[in-house]
Amino acid sequence: MEERIMIKLKNALFSAALVIGMGSFTTSAQADGHCGDVTIAEMTWQSAAVLAHMDAKILSAGYGCNVELVPGDTMPTGTSMIEKGEPDIAPELWTNGLGPLLAPAVAEGRIGSAGESIKGGAVESWWIPAYMLEDHPELATIEGVLANPQLFPDPEDPSMGAVHGCPAGWNCQITSGQLFKAADMGNNGWNLIDPGSGAGLSGSMSSAYNKGNGWIGYYWGPTAILGQVEMAQVDMGAHDAAEWERCIGATPDCPDPKMMNFPVSAVEIYVSKKIMDNKTVMDYLGKRGMTSAEISVILAAADADQLSPEEAAEYILKERGDLWESMVSADAAAKIKASL
Repeated sequence: MEERIMIKLKNALFSAALVIGMGSFTTSAQADGHCGDVTIAEMTWQSAAVLAHMDAKILSAGYGCNVELVPGDTMPTGTSMIEKGEPDIAPELWTNGLGPLLAPAVAEGRIGSAGESIKGGAVESWWIPAYMLEDHPELATIEGVLANPQLFPDPEDPSMGAVHGCPAGWNCQITSGQLFKAADMGNNGWNLIDPGSGAGLSGSMSSAYNKGNGWIGYYWGPTAILGQVEMAQVDMGAHDAAEWERCIGATPDCPDPKMMNFPVSAVEIYVSKKIMDNKTVMDYLGKRGMTSAEISVILAAADADQLSPEEAAEYILKERGDLWESMVSADAAAKIKASL
């Protein structure tokens, strides 16, 4: 009996020591940068999907995270994070349309921003080929454009100037239509062209650029084509947020729109409460932002070689250390390079 008691006592002491040891290991592991399980939303558009794979590779190889990519999109991902705290990371969340939903959740500490995903925000504008400014610097402003419809001939009717708008069903069809109306362009030698599709819009820009022709129209970044051709934004006047919301943004029958620049779209990295408490991940995400131009160049390279989002992320890590090495510690950078 006494021997059995001694054995039980030894086993209890061993178990206690094991528990203490495991607790010490967990604390030590966290201190060493191991961050546990992390879910990342892989959005449906190219730039967000590439960033999701880049984040996954950096957090996995550099910091020992157990990363899982899950399908995502702006509204379902934002709503799920607000209501369920899942997924843990939305790598490129366009927050302009989520403001009323995000604000209460952020105030309550259920989710939070880890910083900008696209530094300075995403860009929307009417663009012209940069080479047109060499001979016609006045085209930098909308007033200069309006005075020169002959420099932007309509492919179907060269006697008219052409603004290339957006396909039916896109919100930018409304905004470009309202800006076209604001300058009374229809009565001053201009047509507004529906390109039929996103491919039709980018194709018209690319074709005109490659031929050295005049072109003006709507586009946004980051996108692959803005990394392939050198375009210049047209200054359309100071943006008025209240006026945009009242008339231009979503009201196609507003009778009195005013000409102005498009708003800058805030694009942030949003995280769950679990990640907000994870210093390792937050430190990385807080440094991860890239400009629209930098992301556009990456997307252009991905398009040129027909890379998948995962392959494009590998391209960044292998070929563009100038973009990501400053985001991570020297030790993490060494591990990431070794994993490649």
